[in-house]
Amino acid sequence: MAAALSGCQTACYYPQAIAGQCEILVHKRSIPRLIADPKTPASLKTKFEAILQIRQFAARQLKLPAGQNYLKYTDLHRPYAVWIVNIAPALSLAPKTWWFPIVGRAGYRGYFHEQPARRYAGDFSKKGWDVYVAGIETYSTLGWFQDPILNTFIAEPDSSLAEIIFHELAHRRLFVPGDTSFNEAFATAVAAEGLRLWFLDSATPSAYERYRASLDKDHKVVDLIMAARSQLQALYDNPKLSDTAKLSGKQDIIAQLRARHAELKAAWGGQSPFDQWFAEPINNAKLNTVSNYYDLVPAFDALLRASGGDLETFYQAVARLAKLPLPERHRQLASYLANPQV
Repeated sequence: MAAALSGCQTACYYPQAIAGQCEILVHKRSIPRLIADPKTPASLKTKFEAILQIRQFAARQLKLPAGQNYLKYTDLHRPYAVWIVNIAPALSLAPKTWWFPIVGRAGYRGYFHEQPARRYAGDFSKKGWDVYVAGIETYSTLGWFQDPILNTFIAEPDSSLAEIIFHELAHRRLFVPGDTSFNEAFATAVAAEGLRLWFLDSATPSAYERYRASLDKDHKVVDLIMAARSQLQALYDNPKLSDTAKLSGKQDIIAQLRARHAELKAAWGGQSPFDQWFAEPINNAKLNTVSNYYDLVPAFDALLRASGGDLETFYQAVARLAKLPLPERHRQLASYLANPQV
């Protein structure tokens, strides 16, 4: 009924979403059985065993609701689980949003196959909007189904698998409908703390140092991107400039961002964790995807420190914030940066 009342685009959208979810559920196979199956490749068995250990760690040490999640495996026979469409006006960083049952309003729209995602984005691109379509390896039902491990990310190193599982289980621990940046930053902060504890538990200090070095590079690039967003926001808010001048200024800021990233890359020996990201066009919609995941992370980190590093105390504090109206929620979260207290 909702689809029928919302027009053709919505009527076409929900059937593909239902079909995509069914595909994941129907093809699930038990990981313990796959480990016991002599036909399962040894490399895959090794990954499954690592995942079982990561699940146990998440439940025991991070107090995350592992439940029956990630005890099954689905091979989708494609490189990504979903394709996410992000859209923003050409002269604004305010993303276009959509309303969905359960998750509320979100600043992205997901498709289980690439062609319809690009077709939908293309309609907005023709109208002058900034669009960005990204293939995503991971997928979560936020607690409505028991999520399996997918072929799209199982080949990742064990540390990346742990980060993915911690991040997705954090969404199950707490999710606020209609607040994308809050949800993603919370899960990102939990996953980072989880990885720190996971490395310490594994007693592999050299591996942790390599991870820290990689994380430091990520943060440096993210800082550049967030600075560029701030410059763009000031540009778009300037009432004295014409749209033509703003469009020109926008391209200058993006060019400066690329140049600064190139300087970092050169200092790192010619490689950057964001090489693929910078290899493609940059626009408002693409910049927003970084903001969603990282903008509020420093505030969550400060709240975790204010909680004495105790995750249960941290979760309770975040749950209290989640009950507030969105503007007050973000204001109080940001206050921990200047005056941390629980």
